[in-house]
Amino acid sequence: MHILMLFLDGIGLGDDDPTINPFAIANMPTLIGLTNGKRWLRDTGRQESERALFIPTDPCLGVPGRPQSGTGQAAILTGVNVPQLIGEHYGPKPNLPTRELIAKDNFFKQVKRAGKKAALLDAYPQGLHYDIARGKTLRSSIQQAAFESGQELFGMAELKAKQALTPEWTGESWHSYLKLYDTPVYSAREAGHLLVEISRNYDFAFHSHWMTDHVGHRGPLQRGVELLELFDGVVAGVTEAWNDDEGLVIVTSDHGNMEHIGNRNHTENDIPTLVIGNAKSAFADDFHDLTGYVPRMARLLDV
Repeated sequence: MHILMLFLDGIGLGDDDPTINPFAIANMPTLIGLTNGKRWLRDTGRQESERALFIPTDPCLGVPGRPQSGTGQAAILTGVNVPQLIGEHYGPKPNLPTRELIAKDNFFKQVKRAGKKAALLDAYPQGLHYDIARGKTLRSSIQQAAFESGQELFGMAELKAKQALTPEWTGESWHSYLKLYDTPVYSAREAGHLLVEISRNYDFAFHSHWMTDHVGHRGPLQRGVELLELFDGVVAGVTEAWNDDEGLVIVTSDHGNMEHIGNRNHTENDIPTLVIGNAKSAFADDFHDLTGYVPRMARLLDV
């Protein structure tokens, strides 16, 4: 049994409004098919299909204010109510109290402590590695959790060896934006296949995508539509390659944002959790907020 978690920063369940919400208009046949033909919106509600469970999930955790990436990601990977413990939602990067909670324990560490394998599957460009090493930027809470488990963030070597994928899945942006022309590029479907293939080397594999949050803050709407349609292709590849008996694929987020383009702030909307695999019902029993992932994943993996 193993778990592949696919994280998209800043996606929530918003209104059925095609002027602000890319989820209302994007062509997402795979994702919509997994939720009984329903779009991912505020009124979608809990859905169960043959392969998947879709669960609206609370990112606010009883703490006033707009959820933030630093504490939301930490809650996902520690299983504790980080905003409540530090007294606020905080982000985008984790502050010292959040980093201390991540260092104390997180799911990457738990898996490895049990003698199993865990990894963050993102490859990052050399510039980010340099900036972190020089103290110019902090790791995200997700990166920090992997680092605290003993993993050095993956880079060019792992990307070229097909042991990691770029954060936006296909690698195309490393060519178009970073001008790194000697790196691989995949179709969305190929990227999904490769994610499953790589994940089989680990008991717990995590891939993190951040552009959805960026577009949520800045737009335009059409770019949000493009990202969702790209991700739909990735999930098409994942579902083709995934055997539902081998564990779970979990799609999740940390807070709402891209479902209300033009707002420029995070929302307090529920976020979507999509669980694919034959163990989906056992996982989803009484699941309702960001602290629920770790205890259920631990039970599945016997951690």
